[in-house]
Amino acid sequence: MIRIKICGICDLDGARVAAEAGADMIGFHFCRSDRRVSPQEARAIIDEMSVRPRIVGVFIDQPADEVREIAEFVDLDLLQLHGSEPPGFDAGRPVMKVLKVKDGEVPQAADWPDPIMLDSWSADQRGGTGRTWDWDAARVVLESRRVFIAGGLQPGNVGKVVSEFRPYGVDVSSGVESRVRVKDPGKVRDFVAAVRRAEMGR
Repeated sequence: MIRIKICGICDLDGARVAAEAGADMIGFHFCRSDRRVSPQEARAIIDEMSVRPRIVGVFIDQPADEVREIAEFVDLDLLQLHGSEPPGFDAGRPVMKVLKVKDGEVPQAADWPDPIMLDSWSADQRGGTGRTWDWDAARVVLESRRVFIAGGLQPGNVGKVVSEFRPYGVDVSSGVESRVRVKDPGKVRDFVAAVRRAEMGR
């Protein structure tokens, strides 16, 4: 089953709609971001949820000790690393390294464990860009690695990505928002439904 991650969760409503729609993971930004939340805010949201997907924390070049402290406080399942963290980065939890695809070139990922995430490169953004990229460039790595595809996904195009590339997972944030920091319930449900339809060949 293809994993679905709804990222940039900022409030309880967004977390609940993602979980109830069937998302496998929800992500909180603990880095510099328009969707940044404090560890205390994330913990409060999680504590109010009756359905708990896997919880992912997003970080950018933060010290391992800081990441470890947040991970333990929030009880993160996975650390998503968007910066220039070195292979072997250890903050006490499994990691998912985000690699940026630039000019159709997929960076080497041999030193990082699965899963990895491929996103679009940007000169002015360290985190997610919300921009699509040439997914065809990832075919070789998709055949041999567990890969999340991110960047510009939304309900209208995620089905094509799933049908053509069969990634390990897909990741979305701005593509299911009504405005920054606010998840649109209809878009979240449509995104999850589009993935599942494509997965079943419909």
